[in-house]
Amino acid sequence: MTANGRPHDLLVPTPEGLHCPAGGFHVDPWRPVERAILTHGHADHARPGHRLVLTADRGVPILRHRIGRPGTTIEGIAYGERRRLGDAIVSLHPAGHVLGSAQIRIEVGGRVWVFSGDYSRTPSPICESFEPVPCDRFISECTFGLPVYRWPDPAEVEADLRRVVRETIASGRHVLIGAYALGKAQRLLMALVEDGEPMAPILCHGAVTAMNEAHRAVGVPLPPTAPADRTTRASLDAPAVVIAPPSALAGPWRRAFNPCVTVAASGWMAHRASRRRTPVDVPLVLSDHVDWPGLLRTVEETGCSEVGLTHGVVESGVRWFRERGLHAVAYDTRFTGSGDESEPTGADASSEPEAPES
Repeated sequence: MTANGRPHDLLVPTPEGLHCPAGGFHVDPWRPVERAILTHGHADHARPGHRLVLTADRGVPILRHRIGRPGTTIEGIAYGERRRLGDAIVSLHPAGHVLGSAQIRIEVGGRVWVFSGDYSRTPSPICESFEPVPCDRFISECTFGLPVYRWPDPAEVEADLRRVVRETIASGRHVLIGAYALGKAQRLLMALVEDGEPMAPILCHGAVTAMNEAHRAVGVPLPPTAPADRTTRASLDAPAVVIAPPSALAGPWRRAFNPCVTVAASGWMAHRASRRRTPVDVPLVLSDHVDWPGLLRTVEETGCSEVGLTHGVVESGVRWFRERGLHAVAYDTRFTGSGDESEPTGADASSEPEAPES
Protein backbone atom coordinates (compact mmCIF):
# COMPACT_ATOMS: atom_id res chain seq x y z
CA MET A 1 0.00 0.00 0.00
CA THR A 2 1.24 3.49 -0.77
CA ALA A 3 0.87 6.15 1.91
CA ASN A 4 -1.94 8.61 1.16
CA GLY A 5 -1.77 12.17 2.40
CA ARG A 6 -4.15 12.90 5.29
CA PRO A 7 -4.70 16.22 7.09
CA HIS A 8 -2.53 15.21 10.06
CA ASP A 9 0.32 13.77 7.94
CA LEU A 10 3.56 15.70 8.29
CA LEU A 11 4.80 14.44 4.90
CA VAL A 12 2.51 13.80 1.95
CA PRO A 13 3.26 12.36 -1.52
CA THR A 14 3.33 14.82 -4.44
CA PRO A 15 4.54 14.48 -8.04
CA GLU A 16 7.84 16.03 -6.90
CA GLY A 17 8.32 13.76 -3.89
CA LEU A 18 7.42 13.86 -0.20
CA HIS A 19 6.24 17.32 0.83
CA CYS A 20 5.79 18.92 4.25
CA PRO A 21 2.73 21.23 3.91
CA ALA A 22 3.32 22.85 7.31
CA GLY A 23 6.90 23.75 6.45
CA GLY A 24 6.68 24.37 2.72
CA PHE A 25 9.55 22.04 1.78
CA HIS A 26 10.22 18.66 0.19
CA VAL A 27 12.59 15.93 1.44
CA ASP A 28 14.89 14.34 -1.16
CA PRO A 29 12.57 15.38 -4.03
CA TRP A 30 13.09 13.82 -7.45
CA ARG A 31 11.92 16.90 -9.37
CA PRO A 32 13.07 20.52 -8.96
CA VAL A 33 11.31 22.37 -6.13
CA GLU A 34 11.50 25.76 -4.42
CA ARG A 35 12.85 24.44 -1.10
CA ALA A 36 14.40 21.02 -0.47
CA ILE A 37 16.00 19.33 2.50
CA LEU A 38 18.46 16.70 1.28
CA THR A 39 19.64 13.80 3.40
CA HIS A 40 22.94 13.23 1.56
CA GLY A 41 24.77 13.51 -1.73
CA HIS A 42 24.04 10.22 -3.49
CA ALA A 43 22.44 10.87 -6.84
CA ASP A 44 19.18 9.07 -6.07
CA HIS A 45 18.60 11.47 -3.18
CA ALA A 46 20.25 14.69 -4.36
CA ARG A 47 18.99 15.78 -7.75
CA PRO A 48 19.74 19.18 -9.31
CA GLY A 49 17.41 22.07 -10.02
CA HIS A 50 16.13 23.07 -6.56
CA ARG A 51 16.31 26.77 -5.62
CA LEU A 52 16.95 26.51 -1.86
CA VAL A 53 18.68 23.45 -0.40
CA LEU A 54 19.22 22.69 3.27
CA THR A 55 21.57 19.88 4.30
CA ALA A 56 24.05 18.92 7.02
CA ASP A 57 27.02 21.27 6.97
CA ARG A 58 29.60 18.51 6.51
CA GLY A 59 27.87 17.45 3.30
CA VAL A 60 27.89 20.89 1.67
CA PRO A 61 31.11 20.39 -0.38
CA ILE A 62 29.66 17.19 -1.83
CA LEU A 63 26.36 18.79 -2.80
CA ARG A 64 28.10 21.83 -4.30
CA HIS A 65 30.13 19.50 -6.50
CA ARG A 66 27.17 17.37 -7.49
CA ILE A 67 24.17 19.68 -7.79
CA GLY A 68 25.63 23.17 -7.52
CA ARG A 69 24.14 25.26 -10.32
CA PRO A 70 23.44 28.95 -10.94
CA GLY A 71 20.20 29.72 -9.15
CA THR A 72 20.69 27.08 -6.45
CA THR A 73 21.57 28.12 -2.89
CA ILE A 74 22.95 25.34 -0.67
CA GLU A 75 22.98 25.97 3.08
CA GLY A 76 24.43 23.69 5.73
CA ILE A 77 23.40 23.45 9.36
CA ALA A 78 24.99 21.57 12.26
CA TYR A 79 23.56 18.30 13.47
CA GLY A 80 20.95 18.97 16.14
CA GLU A 81 20.44 22.64 15.23
CA ARG A 82 16.74 23.50 15.12
CA ARG A 83 15.32 25.56 12.28
CA ARG A 84 11.75 26.84 11.97
CA LEU A 85 10.29 26.59 8.48
CA GLY A 86 6.71 27.83 8.41
CA ASP A 87 4.84 25.95 11.12
CA ALA A 88 7.40 23.13 11.25
CA ILE A 89 10.54 22.80 13.35
CA VAL A 90 13.22 20.77 11.59
CA SER A 91 16.61 19.44 12.62
CA LEU A 92 19.16 17.08 11.10
CA HIS A 93 20.74 14.13 12.89
CA PRO A 94 23.58 11.75 11.96
CA ALA A 95 22.59 8.84 9.71
CA GLY A 96 25.95 7.03 9.58
CA HIS A 97 25.66 6.36 5.84
CA VAL A 98 28.20 8.66 4.14
CA LEU A 99 29.84 11.99 4.92
CA GLY A 100 27.14 14.55 5.73
CA SER A 101 24.30 12.04 5.70
CA ALA A 102 21.39 13.03 7.92
CA GLN A 103 18.02 12.00 9.21
CA ILE A 104 15.41 14.75 9.02
CA ARG A 105 13.39 15.34 12.19
CA ILE A 106 10.12 17.23 11.57
CA GLU A 107 7.95 18.51 14.42
CA VAL A 108 4.52 20.03 13.85
CA GLY A 109 1.96 20.63 16.58
CA GLY A 110 3.67 18.27 19.00
CA ARG A 111 3.90 15.36 16.52
CA VAL A 112 7.36 14.22 15.42
CA TRP A 113 8.26 12.35 12.26
CA VAL A 114 11.77 11.29 11.26
CA PHE A 115 12.76 10.68 7.65
CA SER A 116 15.88 8.51 7.71
CA GLY A 117 17.26 8.86 4.20
CA ASP A 118 19.85 6.09 3.85
CA TYR A 119 21.47 5.04 7.11
CA SER A 120 23.77 2.49 8.69
CA ARG A 121 24.11 1.14 12.22
CA THR A 122 27.73 0.13 11.58
CA PRO A 123 30.25 2.79 12.73
CA SER A 124 32.30 4.24 9.86
CA PRO A 125 35.60 6.16 10.02
CA ILE A 126 34.39 8.69 7.44
CA CYS A 127 31.20 9.98 9.05
CA GLU A 128 29.36 10.45 12.33
CA SER A 129 27.61 7.38 13.72
CA PHE A 130 23.83 6.97 13.52
CA GLU A 131 21.84 8.41 16.42
CA PRO A 132 18.31 7.10 17.12
CA VAL A 133 15.81 9.98 17.27
CA PRO A 134 12.59 9.44 19.28
CA CYS A 135 9.52 10.01 17.12
CA ASP A 136 5.90 9.13 16.44
CA ARG A 137 6.57 7.93 12.87
CA PHE A 138 9.90 6.67 11.57
CA ILE A 139 10.24 6.59 7.78
CA SER A 140 13.04 4.13 7.10
CA GLU A 141 14.91 3.03 4.04
CA CYS A 142 14.38 -0.66 3.37
CA THR A 143 17.10 -1.38 0.80
CA PHE A 144 18.03 -4.63 2.54
CA GLY A 145 14.68 -5.31 4.13
CA LEU A 146 14.86 -9.11 4.18
CA PRO A 147 16.14 -11.41 6.95
CA VAL A 148 18.84 -12.80 4.64
CA TYR A 149 20.74 -9.52 4.94
CA ARG A 150 22.78 -9.65 8.15
CA TRP A 151 26.17 -7.98 7.99
CA PRO A 152 29.33 -9.66 9.25
CA ASP A 153 31.73 -7.79 11.52
CA PRO A 154 33.19 -5.06 9.24
CA ALA A 155 36.55 -5.32 11.01
CA GLU A 156 36.80 -8.92 9.80
CA VAL A 157 35.80 -7.92 6.25
CA GLU A 158 38.41 -5.16 6.21
CA ALA A 159 41.02 -7.63 7.50
CA ASP A 160 40.10 -9.93 4.59
CA LEU A 161 40.56 -7.03 2.18
CA ARG A 162 44.01 -6.28 3.56
CA ARG A 163 44.95 -9.95 3.27
CA VAL A 164 43.86 -9.99 -0.39
CA VAL A 165 45.83 -6.82 -1.07
CA ARG A 166 48.93 -8.15 0.67
CA GLU A 167 48.89 -11.46 -1.19
CA THR A 168 48.03 -9.93 -4.57
CA ILE A 169 50.67 -7.21 -4.42
CA ALA A 170 53.26 -9.84 -3.41
CA SER A 171 52.32 -11.86 -6.51
CA GLY A 172 53.06 -8.87 -8.77
CA ARG A 173 49.45 -8.06 -9.68
CA HIS A 174 47.31 -4.96 -9.19
CA VAL A 175 44.20 -4.95 -6.98
CA LEU A 176 41.22 -3.37 -8.76
CA ILE A 177 38.38 -2.49 -6.37
CA GLY A 178 34.90 -1.53 -7.57
CA ALA A 179 33.48 1.00 -5.13
CA TYR A 180 31.04 3.88 -5.47
CA ALA A 181 32.70 7.25 -5.68
CA LEU A 182 30.94 8.69 -2.63
CA GLY A 183 31.15 6.77 0.61
CA LYS A 184 32.31 3.24 -0.10
CA ALA A 185 35.51 4.35 -1.84
CA GLN A 186 36.58 6.51 1.11
CA ARG A 187 35.68 3.82 3.63
CA LEU A 188 37.88 1.35 1.78
CA LEU A 189 40.69 3.88 1.55
CA MET A 190 40.73 4.10 5.34
CA ALA A 191 40.83 0.31 5.55
CA LEU A 192 43.97 0.19 3.38
CA VAL A 193 46.12 1.88 6.02
CA GLU A 194 48.40 -0.16 8.28
CA ASP A 195 50.61 1.37 10.97
CA GLY A 196 49.72 4.80 9.66
CA GLU A 197 50.82 4.12 6.08
CA PRO A 198 49.03 2.90 2.91
CA MET A 199 49.66 -0.77 2.22
CA ALA A 200 50.58 0.01 -1.40
CA PRO A 201 50.36 2.89 -3.88
CA ILE A 202 46.66 3.80 -4.24
CA LEU A 203 45.27 5.12 -7.52
CA CYS A 204 41.76 6.50 -7.88
CA HIS A 205 39.43 6.96 -10.84
CA GLY A 206 38.56 10.62 -11.48
CA ALA A 207 35.06 10.29 -9.99
CA VAL A 208 36.55 8.90 -6.78
CA THR A 209 39.25 11.59 -6.68
CA ALA A 210 36.63 14.36 -6.73
CA MET A 211 34.83 12.87 -3.75
CA ASN A 212 38.12 12.31 -1.92
CA GLU A 213 38.79 16.03 -2.14
CA ALA A 214 35.34 16.84 -0.75
CA HIS A 215 36.17 14.66 2.27
CA ARG A 216 39.59 16.20 2.76
CA ALA A 217 37.96 19.66 2.62
CA VAL A 218 36.16 18.94 5.90
CA GLY A 219 39.09 17.23 7.59
CA VAL A 220 38.57 13.52 6.90
CA PRO A 221 42.14 12.09 7.08
CA LEU A 222 42.22 9.99 3.93
CA PRO A 223 45.55 8.43 2.92
CA PRO A 224 47.40 9.93 -0.05
CA THR A 225 46.21 8.83 -3.49
CA ALA A 226 47.16 9.48 -7.09
CA PRO A 227 44.96 9.73 -10.19
CA ALA A 228 44.55 6.51 -12.17
CA ASP A 229 45.59 8.23 -15.40
CA ARG A 230 48.10 7.32 -18.09
CA THR A 231 50.86 9.44 -16.60
CA THR A 232 50.62 7.79 -13.20
CA ARG A 233 50.33 4.30 -14.70
CA ALA A 234 53.44 4.88 -16.78
CA SER A 235 55.42 5.86 -13.69
CA LEU A 236 54.44 2.85 -11.57
CA ASP A 237 57.33 0.60 -10.66
CA ALA A 238 55.25 -1.74 -8.44
CA PRO A 239 51.71 -3.11 -8.30
CA ALA A 240 49.06 -0.74 -6.96
CA VAL A 241 45.58 -0.71 -5.48
CA VAL A 242 43.12 0.95 -7.87
CA ILE A 243 39.69 2.18 -6.73
CA ALA A 244 37.07 2.92 -9.37
CA PRO A 245 33.26 2.95 -9.75
CA PRO A 246 31.83 -0.55 -10.30
CA SER A 247 30.94 0.29 -13.90
CA ALA A 248 34.64 0.72 -14.70
CA LEU A 249 35.34 -2.92 -13.80
CA ALA A 250 33.00 -4.07 -16.57
CA GLY A 251 34.52 -1.92 -19.32
CA PRO A 252 37.77 -1.57 -21.24
CA TRP A 253 39.18 0.89 -18.65
CA ARG A 254 40.26 -2.01 -16.44
CA ARG A 255 42.53 -3.51 -19.12
CA ALA A 256 45.19 -0.93 -18.31
CA PHE A 257 45.67 -2.67 -14.96
CA ASN A 258 46.11 -6.26 -16.07
CA PRO A 259 47.18 -8.53 -14.54
CA CYS A 260 44.91 -7.81 -11.59
CA VAL A 261 42.61 -9.28 -9.00
CA THR A 262 39.15 -7.68 -8.91
CA VAL A 263 37.24 -7.01 -5.69
CA ALA A 264 33.63 -5.95 -5.01
CA ALA A 265 32.57 -4.77 -1.55
CA SER A 266 28.79 -4.51 -1.18
CA GLY A 267 25.85 -5.62 0.89
CA TRP A 268 24.51 -7.40 -2.20
CA MET A 269 27.41 -9.85 -1.90
CA ALA A 270 25.49 -11.46 0.97
CA HIS A 271 23.11 -12.84 -1.65
CA ARG A 272 24.37 -15.84 -3.61
CA ALA A 273 22.56 -14.88 -6.82
CA SER A 274 24.11 -11.40 -6.72
CA ARG A 275 27.56 -12.89 -6.27
CA ARG A 276 27.01 -15.04 -9.36
CA ARG A 277 25.98 -11.99 -11.37
CA THR A 278 28.97 -9.92 -10.28
CA PRO A 279 32.05 -11.04 -12.24
CA VAL A 280 34.79 -10.35 -9.70
CA ASP A 281 37.46 -12.52 -8.13
CA VAL A 282 36.79 -11.52 -4.51
CA PRO A 283 33.29 -10.61 -3.27
CA LEU A 284 33.20 -8.96 0.16
CA VAL A 285 30.07 -8.24 2.21
CA LEU A 286 30.43 -4.60 3.27
CA SER A 287 27.53 -2.15 3.21
CA ASP A 288 26.80 1.45 4.19
CA HIS A 289 23.10 0.62 4.61
CA VAL A 290 21.21 -0.82 7.56
CA ASP A 291 20.71 -4.59 7.54
CA TRP A 292 17.57 -6.42 8.66
CA PRO A 293 18.49 -6.75 12.37
CA GLY A 294 19.59 -3.11 12.35
CA LEU A 295 16.26 -2.02 10.88
CA LEU A 296 14.29 -3.82 13.59
CA ARG A 297 16.59 -2.46 16.29
CA THR A 298 16.22 1.09 14.99
CA VAL A 299 12.43 1.00 14.89
CA GLU A 300 12.42 -0.22 18.48
CA GLU A 301 14.90 2.42 19.67
CA THR A 302 12.94 5.31 18.17
CA GLY A 303 9.92 4.30 20.23
CA CYS A 304 7.68 4.98 17.23
CA SER A 305 4.16 3.62 16.89
CA GLU A 306 4.09 4.19 13.11
CA VAL A 307 6.56 2.99 10.48
CA GLY A 308 6.97 4.13 6.90
CA LEU A 309 9.19 2.15 4.53
CA THR A 310 10.81 3.30 1.32
CA HIS A 311 13.78 2.60 -0.97
CA GLY A 312 13.70 -1.17 -1.14
CA VAL A 313 11.74 -4.25 -0.13
CA VAL A 314 8.86 -2.26 1.31
CA GLU A 315 5.72 -4.39 0.94
CA SER A 316 7.02 -7.40 2.85
CA GLY A 317 8.40 -5.07 5.54
CA VAL A 318 5.03 -3.35 5.87
CA ARG A 319 3.34 -6.71 6.37
CA TRP A 320 5.94 -7.73 8.96
CA PHE A 321 5.43 -4.61 11.09
CA ARG A 322 1.63 -4.71 10.79
CA GLU A 323 1.59 -8.28 12.02
CA ARG A 324 3.41 -7.04 15.12
CA GLY A 325 0.92 -4.32 15.88
CA LEU A 326 2.53 -1.23 14.37
CA HIS A 327 0.82 1.09 11.90
CA ALA A 328 2.93 0.65 8.77
CA VAL A 329 2.77 2.18 5.28
CA ALA A 330 4.86 2.14 2.11
CA TYR A 331 6.13 5.22 0.29
CA ASP A 332 6.89 5.24 -3.42
CA THR A 333 10.38 6.20 -4.54
CA ARG A 334 11.20 7.35 -8.07
CA PHE A 335 14.45 6.26 -9.66
CA THR A 336 15.59 8.18 -12.69
CA GLY A 337 18.74 6.48 -13.92
CA SER A 338 20.97 8.26 -11.45
CA GLY A 339 24.16 6.55 -12.55
CA ASP A 340 26.62 4.45 -10.59
CA GLU A 341 25.04 5.26 -7.23
CA SER A 342 21.50 4.29 -8.08
CA GLU A 343 20.15 1.44 -6.03
CA PRO A 344 17.72 -1.36 -6.86
CA THR A 345 14.18 -0.99 -5.66
CA GLY A 346 13.73 -4.63 -4.66
CA ALA A 347 10.02 -4.03 -4.93
CA ASP A 348 9.02 -7.58 -4.18
CA ALA A 349 10.02 -9.78 -1.28
CA SER A 350 10.49 -12.70 -3.66
CA SER A 351 12.63 -10.80 -6.13
CA GLU A 352 16.40 -10.92 -6.08
CA PRO A 353 18.56 -7.79 -5.99
CA GLU A 354 19.71 -6.81 -9.46
CA ALA A 355 22.73 -4.55 -8.86
CA PRO A 356 25.31 -3.47 -6.30
CA GLU A 357 24.52 -0.68 -3.86
CA SER A 358 26.44 2.28 -2.60
